[in-house]
Amino acid sequence: MKYKLIQHTLATLFFFGTVSYSYSQAVLTVEDAVKIALENNFEIQIATNNSKIDATNVSLANAGILPNLDAVLTNSNSILDTKQTQADGSIRELNNAKNMNLSYGLALNWTVFDGFKMFAKHEQLKQIEQLGTTELQFTILNKVGDVMETYYQIVQQQEQLKVLDTTLVISQLRLNLAKNRYTIGKASKLEVLNAEVDCNTDNTNLLRQKELYSNTKTALNELLARDLTTEFLASEGVIIDKSLQYADLKTKVSSQNPQLQMQILNKRIAELSLKQIKGDRYPTIGLNTGYNFTRSESSLGFVSESTGNGLVYGVTARMNIFNGSLQNRNEKVAKISVENAGIYVEQQKNQLESQLLVAYTTYLTNIQLVELEDKNEKIAEQNLDITLEKFKIGTITTVEFRTAQLNYVNAKFHNNSAQFQAKISEIALKELAGNLDLN
Repeated sequence: MKYKLIQHTLATLFFFGTVSYSYSQAVLTVEDAVKIALENNFEIQIATNNSKIDATNVSLANAGILPNLDAVLTNSNSILDTKQTQADGSIRELNNAKNMNLSYGLALNWTVFDGFKMFAKHEQLKQIEQLGTTELQFTILNKVGDVMETYYQIVQQQEQLKVLDTTLVISQLRLNLAKNRYTIGKASKLEVLNAEVDCNTDNTNLLRQKELYSNTKTALNELLARDLTTEFLASEGVIIDKSLQYADLKTKVSSQNPQLQMQILNKRIAELSLKQIKGDRYPTIGLNTGYNFTRSESSLGFVSESTGNGLVYGVTARMNIFNGSLQNRNEKVAKISVENAGIYVEQQKNQLESQLLVAYTTYLTNIQLVELEDKNEKIAEQNLDITLEKFKIGTITTVEFRTAQLNYVNAKFHNNSAQFQAKISEIALKELAGNLDLN
């Protein structure tokens, strides 16, 4: 007879309740949920596009290393009242004298040395690209963690619904027994009323749980960026990884955590900015060359028309001698920025170590609670089975029966909650370590 009545009740529940849902709702696995999120989630899409922008910006031209080649055209015209005094003293005058100067060709300008700033800029662009990739990894890790946490909330709430459904069925059986006993004169009207109140209370709790369950599914659909009214069932059961070790997690946090890697990259970017600023102390040398065509016309003068074409070339050099001590100021500010970036790295390490230690302690506690609550649930289920049979033959009071019933409900709730909290602790640890998987 052990658990016989409880099992019968569950079978009744599955037949009339949960099983009927499976015909109208598809089962969504956590793997499917993560896959959909990776494809659809808006924040992941934005982070992906930002990463593409950073990758596109990495080029020699963007760093100023390559030369510029321009097509140049200049055309100037004038209409002037002109008066010229010649060397012999004679004067030549012409009103509305037309003059024209035309120049066109190709011009190439190439900065060949700028104090190594262009090379530092190119390296900085690479580091910014890596930063964008790491930010994308962080966004993906964060969103996958959110999806998994919300998914397992739904798993937990489905289990809670089953418990409340079972409780309601038991309360309805109790109410029917009370009514039958009252009909044959073996129970008072008060027993019937108490059973009816408890049955209504259980029904209310079930409705509240259904509301919470529906809202959580809406939240998951939002994370998956799909129709918010999409119906689905989550897979049953929670598999908890109980093998996580603190030392291994700490090593992975140091080498894989995206937040820490972003701070390290920001420090490198700040160092490269300082290198570019220091480059202003060196001269800037540029080469220029081109091929020009020129033509000029003048209505008054010894030469009325002139044309020419050929190669032009030259060298330019520039070096700052004094700019009001701005160079010293800029370098000082850049050095402070590098120092701050280093402090941020150490601060992030400290925060992550603290978060890891707290999360791991919580994880160990939750693992122990899972084992404890599982035992409590079995005891409460056995107690309810015995109590229900005694109540059926009238050897215990309704208060004792209700107490056993509530103990069973609470034990189930606590067990489900312990499993959920243990799974969330596991997800949090793996997220910190930067290697969140779907196990």
